[in-house]
Amino acid sequence: MIYLETPKKFRPLVTQANHVAREIFRPISRKYDEAEHEYPKELDVLASLINGMNEGSGMGAGAAGVSGESGDEPDSGSGNRNGSNLSTVLGIIELCWGDVGLLLAMPGQGLGNSAIASVATAEQLERYGGKWAAMAITEPEAGSDSAAIRTTAVLDGDEYVLNGEKIFVTSGDRAELIVVWASLDRSVGRAAIKSFIVERDNPGLTLDRLEHKLGIRASDTANFTLQDCRVPKEALLGSPEVDVKKGFAGVMKTFDNTRPLVAGMALGVTRAALQETKRQLEAAGVEIDYDTPALCQSAAAARYLEMEADYEAALMLTLQAAWMADNRKPNSLEASMAKAKAGRTGVDVTLGCVEICGSIGLGESELLEKWSRDAKILDIFEGTQQIQLLIIARQLLDKTSAELK
Repeated sequence: MIYLETPKKFRPLVTQANHVAREIFRPISRKYDEAEHEYPKELDVLASLINGMNEGSGMGAGAAGVSGESGDEPDSGSGNRNGSNLSTVLGIIELCWGDVGLLLAMPGQGLGNSAIASVATAEQLERYGGKWAAMAITEPEAGSDSAAIRTTAVLDGDEYVLNGEKIFVTSGDRAELIVVWASLDRSVGRAAIKSFIVERDNPGLTLDRLEHKLGIRASDTANFTLQDCRVPKEALLGSPEVDVKKGFAGVMKTFDNTRPLVAGMALGVTRAALQETKRQLEAAGVEIDYDTPALCQSAAAARYLEMEADYEAALMLTLQAAWMADNRKPNSLEASMAKAKAGRTGVDVTLGCVEICGSIGLGESELLEKWSRDAKILDIFEGTQQIQLLIIARQLLDKTSAELK
């Protein structure tokens, strides 16, 4: 069973991640929010230190994956394992307490790394391991509906030829690899969608532009065109077979891994906003009493308690989803629940904190207004709020995507 306290073996990790957030991320947070698209050079040394740590250190956005081939089976004695998925979520929460954009900008820690770790073969892990991988899913006409992907992959001898357009690729310009989702046969539908590893310097992969964004400005967001982009057959992640009955469960399994990570990002930003708001309230003489009913306290204190309760609920859902992945339990429902709750909570709480703090919340002397901008994307990417609720409804009602749209 899952325990609610931080496992003892992960406490040093949490302490280290908090130290990084406090001493490295926070001091340069505003600098790279204003200097959009400028690479944070301060992260190079940090990335080198993290790469030198043991596997599954949890100090980045790329998790160890949920592949059953990794050897991370539940302990036979206790039937309970606290592994790399949980440690990564705990580390992400702390780092995003510092700055979520800087976490996403950290070399070697892209969401594409989670995709590779989830479904790659041993040979692929050996070939591509240690490289920074971004993930390219979204297209101009295929956002939340990943099954509508139009990018194609055609086998030509020993290579696949990719053609299409990808937008909103997080860390796409700086990453060494791009994990591209494409269809082997568009007439078959979602069952033909596969993911391919494309080297960033591939001549068939062209950078169109970098986006200017509301938040997470320290992280680059790229748009690409793939024109006769050739990759070796070995670059396909998972099986090349098109199984109509199985659908595209293989590539979708990636989301079971990455959605709790994004939920963790939202939790880090949420906690940062709550702690700063509590500090501002106490400085203004507003006392928050946990032994007194909220209705008997000031409106500001009651609102704060409500937001804090939402944060705690999102935290529990996220830890559950990560724990289930570590213990090889199907967690698609729980991953979507965690992402939906944490994403919405992040937006609601950060905006609520800005509202409570008034002019302080809107000013650039504090980071509250920045956190409210950063939080919005965490409710959108890796599946929007609305898509998560649709996935949850399908699973709870035992409906297919065709039956419940």
